Amino acid sequence: MSYAQVQTHATKAGLLTMGALHPGPAKAKGLRDGTLILLGAAGAFWPVFSTSPEALDGQPDPIDRWSTRVVGGLAAQLGARAYYPFGGPPYTPFIDWALKSGRAFSSPTGMMVHDSVGLLISYRGALHFPETFDIPAATAAAPCDSCAGQPCATTCPVAALSDVAAYDLTACHNYLDTPPGQSCMIQGCAARLACPLSAGAGRLPFQSALHMKAFHPT
Repeated sequence: MSYAQVQTHATKAGLLTMGALHPGPAKAKGLRDGTLILLGAAGAFWPVFSTSPEALDGQPDPIDRWSTRVVGGLAAQLGARAYYPFGGPPYTPFIDWALKSGRAFSSPTGMMVHDSVGLLISYRGALHFPETFDIPAATAAAPCDSCAGQPCATTCPVAALSDVAAYDLTACHNYLDTPPGQSCMIQGCAARLACPLSAGAGRLPFQSALHMKAFHPT
């Protein structure tokens, strides 16, 4: 197995390889050896997902069910074990894995930021291979360190996300119930979209609206 092979299969499935690590040297929680590759959603995801059975059957949790089928299928095909960031408790330690991949970091707001998709992170699963193979080098530095103005910390209309206070979930949800808050519900979280790297996610408004509906059901 090679990283390039995994990347090719993931891309065909509509997924992005969002990081990789060797759990042993990285001291990743819950794993001791082999190679772990994190998979997520980016520009190629929506065209694949939106025509899938899970997207069209009207049942709850379509993206999680799609992820279970697709990532599980990749695991069976490639000889890996699949892990998911949902389905707990107990939950798989995806935040630990993401941070130790060297491609995800803590942003000024406390949310994770990724070196290619910014604050529009959507991990859909991970593949753990028993063998150790070469993986790309991690990002050298956190992107926020060189981000001019750090707009993620000042864009939220109700200051629910900032660099001076903990996330105010109540203020966020209350705002989403107002007419002005429908902009976030339809287009996506204003703070997340303000990150310059978020453009790399290639996310369409339809996908953002689906994520926001799951975050704040009406």
